[in-house]
Amino acid sequence: MKRYIALLRGINISGKNKIAMSELKEGVVELGFNDVVTYLNSGNVIFCSDVDDKGILSDKINGMIKDRFDLDIPVFIILQEELKELLDNAPDWWGDDDKEIYDNLIFVMPPLSCEEVCDEIGNPKDEYEKVHSCNGAIFWSFVRKDYRKTNWWSRTVSSNVSDRITIRTANTVRKIVNK
Repeated sequence: MKRYIALLRGINISGKNKIAMSELKEGVVELGFNDVVTYLNSGNVIFCSDVDDKGILSDKINGMIKDRFDLDIPVFIILQEELKELLDNAPDWWGDDDKEIYDNLIFVMPPLSCEEVCDEIGNPKDEYEKVHSCNGAIFWSFVRKDYRKTNWWSRTVSSNVSDRITIRTANTVRKIVNK
């Protein structure tokens, strides 16, 4: 049995797409997955399954959400081991303890590629932000006080790829990788 992490895109943000984590967990358990844990209210679900196909897992969770909550929520699935490896390969500038910097990890939902995301959003403004692509994800950091000056802040939400990415902070990613 493998340990997976499901990242739901765009739930419980500004009162939209509301899903109680207890109900989400119950739904995932009813799908037959084991050792189900949710983390935070932003749609992070950790579970075990013997299914090897991430697409099937994503479809099952998406279907359960449609049936149970009447919402069409994109679901990104990653093996816990893959996420650990991704974090092991994070750039040196990402995820340190500097409180002036905001560190995020952008997960790119297949078949979309990191290159397509970068092409759509454009180049980062070097004086305010840094990006680095690695294994289907993009490490992105920026100076907190200057977030409005970054290229990626507004463009990640307004771009043509915004519905095919999901973003988590460095702190959240570090917590869920060890659940």
